[in-house]
Amino acid sequence: MIPRYQKVLFVILLIAALGMGFKLWQLRDRAHKRLLAGQTIAPTAAPVVAPAEQATLVVANDLDNSLVPQVHSLPLPADPGARARAVLGKLLDLYAAPESTHQIPGGAASVDQVFLLAAPGARERGDQLAVVNLTGTFAASHPAGLEAESLTVLSICATLRANFPTITEVRFLVDGVERPTLAGHADLTRTYLTSEAAPEEGTKP
Repeated sequence: MIPRYQKVLFVILLIAALGMGFKLWQLRDRAHKRLLAGQTIAPTAAPVVAPAEQATLVVANDLDNSLVPQVHSLPLPADPGARARAVLGKLLDLYAAPESTHQIPGGAASVDQVFLLAAPGARERGDQLAVVNLTGTFAASHPAGLEAESLTVLSICATLRANFPTITEVRFLVDGVERPTLAGHADLTRTYLTSEAAPEEGTKP
């Protein structure tokens, strides 16, 4: 037969266990309600959207080997490097469009990064060197030919000059490394001067 004191002890432990369980359930319920209330009250942060601005894109035309300035409205970030990448991305989006006058696949994703550095010997003038890092996919899919490749390179240089007057020189990388040519013809080992790639509207480079 179970002694009386053991029965009393068992009842006390059982009541304590039930009380603790009930208290834990209350605490869990309160915490859950606070969490739901916090999710409801906390404001949802709106995505940061860059304001739309006008940008001049110098677009290549294969029909007459010309470079033609076009004004477009597009969101441009404040950071100069990101801004230059956005402008060139829009230019390459135009080239990837079905109605393009200079057909090149890839679009904006073809520009990996744009670095803006002080141009050699710039000193106090503030001239900049733009290093445009293109993707290997873009180079591999670019139509081969001296005229087609040159138009792409010159249109990029002219577009940078039109939107960033301080950019006087441009160098090209492909996947972060120097590449002899774009697709077998246009020289990518040299530094391009933007002043040589900024024709008046409708003129040939």
